[in-house]
Amino acid sequence: MKIYIIGQKGIPAMGGGVETHVHNLSLKLAEKGHDVFVYTRHSYSDKRLKKYQNINLIPLPSIKTKNLDAISHTILACFDFIFKRKADVIHFHSIGPASLIWLIKIFRPRVKVVFTFHSQCYFNAKWGKFAKNYLSLGEKIGCKMADEVIVVSKNLKKYVEDKYKIKVKYIPNGVNEAKIIPANIIKSNWGLEKDSYILSVSRLVKNKGLEYLIEAYKNINTDKKLVIVGDGPYISKLIELSSGNKNIIFTGKQFGDTLAELYSNANLFVQPSEAEGLSISLLESISYKLPVLISDIEANLEVVGPDAFSFENKNTSDLIEKLKLFLSEENKEDIDKKREKIYNNIMEYYNWDDIASKNIELYK
Repeated sequence: MKIYIIGQKGIPAMGGGVETHVHNLSLKLAEKGHDVFVYTRHSYSDKRLKKYQNINLIPLPSIKTKNLDAISHTILACFDFIFKRKADVIHFHSIGPASLIWLIKIFRPRVKVVFTFHSQCYFNAKWGKFAKNYLSLGEKIGCKMADEVIVVSKNLKKYVEDKYKIKVKYIPNGVNEAKIIPANIIKSNWGLEKDSYILSVSRLVKNKGLEYLIEAYKNINTDKKLVIVGDGPYISKLIELSSGNKNIIFTGKQFGDTLAELYSNANLFVQPSEAEGLSISLLESISYKLPVLISDIEANLEVVGPDAFSFENKNTSDLIEKLKLFLSEENKEDIDKKREKIYNNIMEYYNWDDIASKNIELYK
């Protein structure tokens, strides 16, 4: 099959849930013998790059502002597809880009359209009223006009089927088996060694709950540092909340070997999100056999299951108590047993090979 993918920033992925999803899915689709074409943004991927491994890349410009980057690129990609390309399937990712599915339906009605609903990103505090309303419209257009709708979590499946009265396909995000590597880059850059820090990886926006994690960390007695990986518009507020605490380290966005080292050598991963679709950083942390402490939102509990160590969402006091339990040596045996069960479950049910096969089945 000839498959075009639209809505992501580009390939290779340099962080970001949607980008990581499309990167891994595209590699597996190409590996299975399909012709895969991915639209990329000049502001994210090298515009000279037309091929990545077996994936065909179509670089296009965008208006690099918070509100116009995604939509301007999607408009150009849609018209490039309409006037230049032939395909069996065009696959839209995320609710913003899905707002333009109607263009394909009008100008290329024979092409089948698949839409993956990753998250209700209108809950993100960075968006103003107009953007939130537009994203909500994109969700509606995607769910009503796509030939098939994929959701990445069971929680989203229930939401879409209840609201739009349609049947959707649940195909989650995935994870690759991780290779644990020693602390070299991170020791040189930030003085981090094996088991010397608590880790959180996310986009730095308000609904990721990082302010609760920082406040909780400041109220526990530990020699372990807190390392927060990622960037975003909320970073200045989080640095302010850290009050110059030298044991709270902001690394900025990381990927490749540096990110692998950060996962490989952490003592604990904390996911304090107020809202998620299905967190790839949570899946990745588990693939490195890290113990995880999560907020008790449905999207997090769905991943970790009955063996979850969780705290009440937005409850700093509960997070303080759970961090103390995790850092106490007397709980290590129980934590290790549950960590192993969680790891085995993730590697069985969230692997990219199966996820790609389910996408292909849907395309057919």
